[in-house]
Order: sequence, then structure tokens, then C-alpha cells
Amino acid sequence: MKTMTTDELIDLLDANEDLNIIDVREDFEVEHGMIPGAIHIPLGFIPERAPELDKSKEYIMVCKGGVRSANAGEYLESQGFKVVNLEGGMMAYDGELEFK
Repeated sequence: MKTMTTDELIDLLDANEDLNIIDVREDFEVEHGMIPGAIHIPLGFIPERAPELDKSKEYIMVCKGGVRSANAGEYLESQGFKVVNLEGGMMAYDGELEFK
């Protein structure tokens, strides 16, 4: 699975790239903010929500520290999706946040 640093992600966000970010943290975690434009799909719901995703797109997977997002990414890769894991997750991310 490919990985990306938070600096690389922030550069893409600053350039207004069209990104597909999936935050796999739990509800109580995303209350503290999400990366702008991210879709919230808690890790346990990834298998049932995978059919909603588009296999022609690349998805950047995010969690608190990078482990759960790697697990979600491995599952999605096994289903034919293109994924990138955010190294260090939200603990390493110091860019803008949005609150839902």
C-alpha cells in the first residue's frame, strides 16, 4: 500500500486538488475535527460501505495514528480499490480542520 506524509497531503489540499479522503475514526474522535472534505466511515463500517465507493478513484485513508487506516486500506485494496495511507494519521496532521 502506498503511503503519504501529512506535509504531502497539506500541499495537495493547498493546491485545491480533488481528493477522496476517508476518515475511519470513531464518532467521538471526529468531533475534534476532520480534514476538510473527508468522508467519515468508521472502521467497522468499511466492508458494508465499500460498495458506495468508486474503484476508479484513489482514496486517502486517515485515522488517529495510521494503524486503523492501514487496516481499512488493506481491506479496500483486497477489494480492488486504490488506496494511500496517511502516515501518522491525525496525530501528525497540523493543517486546517472542519467540524461537522
